[in-house]
Amino acid sequence: MADMGAFREAVIAWAAGGPGGPARELAAQLPVRAAVLLEGLSDAAAVSALAARRGRNLAAEGVCILPMGGAMSVGRFARLLGPPGLGLRLTGLCDEAERRYYARALERAGAAQPTFFVCAADLEDELIRALGVTRVEELVRAEGDLRPLQTFLRQPAQRGRSSPQQLRRFLGTKKGRKIHYGRVLVEALDPNRVPAPLDGLLASL
Repeated sequence: MADMGAFREAVIAWAAGGPGGPARELAAQLPVRAAVLLEGLSDAAAVSALAARRGRNLAAEGVCILPMGGAMSVGRFARLLGPPGLGLRLTGLCDEAERRYYARALERAGAAQPTFFVCAADLEDELIRALGVTRVEELVRAEGDLRPLQTFLRQPAQRGRSSPQQLRRFLGTKKGRKIHYGRVLVEALDPNRVPAPLDGLLASL
């Protein structure tokens, strides 16, 4: 039975130069109505966690959460999934530094505006500021990562950085850590303190 995961994999293969037929067939079978273009897996974990907290099944609603493997891929995915390709509604979440790439790609794909939401630095930064340093440190301890954090903070390169900056850098120091904490941090949020870009994205779907 076709599912959104199979569609996601078919789109990724298509974007990598494979055939578009499988993605087109799955888009019609499911059906798919929208695609959320995200830079990576940690963003996808955060979006999925917030949707679950709010009792939403995005896949059942026809929404594909699509980590692209880097913001520079947004043009290629927008062409395949937007009006020139499958005709899906496009939205997404990006960092401030990538705003222009998203804006240009979605405009060229003929997507309606506004269609994407921008984090000041990145989503981890937004989540750390929403939770506060003390709460994030508590979560790191609860997840069994206190000793690695303490080791990381002793590195000379971390001197002079603020606590939020240090935590943000720590989350990216081990493969899979950002993905794991994308979910953990979102699940710990006060419902009234969800970062505006993430909240806006979910509300728009």
